[in-house]
Amino acid sequence: MKPEDCHHIFAYGSLMWRPDFEYVNSELGKIVGYHRRLSIISHHYRGTPEKPGLVLGLDIGGSCVGVLFEVEPVKWPDVLAYIRKRELVSEAYREVVKSVQQVDQLKTVQAVTYVVNHDHTQFFAPQPIAKTLSIVKQGHGLAGSCVDYILNTVAHLRGLGIHEAELEDIIAHLPNSSSANPS
Repeated sequence: MKPEDCHHIFAYGSLMWRPDFEYVNSELGKIVGYHRRLSIISHHYRGTPEKPGLVLGLDIGGSCVGVLFEVEPVKWPDVLAYIRKRELVSEAYREVVKSVQQVDQLKTVQAVTYVVNHDHTQFFAPQPIAKTLSIVKQGHGLAGSCVDYILNTVAHLRGLGIHEAELEDIIAHLPNSSSANPS
C-alpha cells in the first residue's frame, strides 16, 4: 500500500501530543518490529547544527505503543502533505506504511509512520546515557528545547498508561523532571 492510499498515521513522539491536523479518531496502536528511541540528531526543531538535540525515531527491533490517528479520506491529501513537511525536514526519517494493531479493537490497519534512516548523518546510534544526556541538555531549536520535548513526550506517554523505560531513565537525570507528571 502506498502512503497516499492510507488514512491512518501512527505517532510515537510529538505527533501524539501535538498532531496539529484534523482527525476523526485516535486510539492506542502497537507496531511490532520497531521501538521508540532517541535516534535522530536534531538540527532543526530541537537543536541547531552547532548545538544539536535529539528526537525520537522508530528504530528496528521490539515494539512500540503510540497513538493511531484516523483521518477522513477527503482530508488525507492535505494531512499527508502537512506531515511530510513536518517530518521530512531532512532524510533522517523514511516514510513507510506499516501494520499497526488497534490495541482496544484487536484489529490491524495500515498506517503511515516514520522510521529512522540508519544511513543518514543525523542517525544517532545507541550511546551511554552520559553522552545522550549531554546532547539532550544542550539542544534547543525552532520548536523549543530538547528537554521540554522529552518531558512532554513522557508526560503524554504516562497519561496514556505507557511506560517507556529508556525515556524514564533519561528524565530522571534532567532538571524539572517532576513536571513530566501529566495534570
